[in-house]
Amino acid sequence: MATTKRKIVPKKSEMKGAYLIKYHANGVIWSKGKVKDGKPEGYWEWYRNDGKLKRSGYWEKGQASGEWTTYKDGKPYKVTKMK
Repeated sequence: MATTKRKIVPKKSEMKGAYLIKYHANGVIWSKGKVKDGKPEGYWEWYRNDGKLKRSGYWEKGQASGEWTTYKDGKPYKVTKMK
């Protein structure tokens, strides 16, 4: 059985002030959040390619921290505590 390699295309992104916004190939926002010294900082959100919220959480000095929420159908589904 032959395997096909999937081409990895970098996500389109743009900076708006201190905020980095990345996009799915279909133009819908994939993630958005603040960047400080090249690392994620503060509150971030990730979205599915249909635009529904997928996950949200906080970064502290480039490390995941606090509570992270996973969403199902755009509604909170699970909360994970980070170190």
